[in-house]
Amino acid sequence: MALNAQQEKLCSENKTDFSDLKALFLNCTLKKSPDLSHTEGLLNVSKAIMEKNGVTVEMLRPVDYAVAYGVYPDMTEHGWDVDEWPGIQEKVMAADILVLGSPIWLGEKSSVCSKVIERLYGFSGNLNSEGQYAYYGRVGGCIITGNEDGIKHCSMNILYSLQHLGYTIPPQADAGWIGEAGPGPSYRDEGSGGPQNDFTQRNTTFMTWNLLHLARMLKDAGGIPAHGNQRSAWDAGCRFDHPNPEYR
Repeated sequence: MALNAQQEKLCSENKTDFSDLKALFLNCTLKKSPDLSHTEGLLNVSKAIMEKNGVTVEMLRPVDYAVAYGVYPDMTEHGWDVDEWPGIQEKVMAADILVLGSPIWLGEKSSVCSKVIERLYGFSGNLNSEGQYAYYGRVGGCIITGNEDGIKHCSMNILYSLQHLGYTIPPQADAGWIGEAGPGPSYRDEGSGGPQNDFTQRNTTFMTWNLLHLARMLKDAGGIPAHGNQRSAWDAGCRFDHPNPEYR
């Protein structure tokens, strides 16, 4: 993926070591590989910036996998014959950064993106070694493409969902591109103007660097401090200095 001059300059001037970070991009397109995905075109910009900075990056399309519906970690334990989500979940848990990409359909994120969030939710009740919810200490962002309005609406939904599950969301954690309303060229179509759009490229660049910086800070700090947010301690009766109403 070719970056523009400004993006290349930012990468060449960077002094922070991100080489121990891992990022996972889940492209929630409705198209199976190797069909052209316009969402992947914009995701590739963010991916290229991370790779230029030594981050280990993987991108996959959940639609290429037999992902069952449901909100449990492994749906074969709940009546499904096949469920390939657990393998994707392992990649999610190995990543410091998660970026969800989605096209816009009828003003909403794709059905595949909704399914992915449901499956992420199915693992969110698990705890890490500090007794916090499993996704604590990781950062999340999103990229949206389409030829109808809805970038901010889809981003609000996705980013809210990720933070609710335990992800930390940096400033400017979303980016997107939409063409002229109605039938017309999509991001990767010739003459769309998407790859040259300054607003889109700027936001994608800012999102990527903010994800990198916050992931660096969290990793260096050992994650989110574990006081007042430990489910294991709460279940054991700890109330983290909250006054006991019985003794007021």
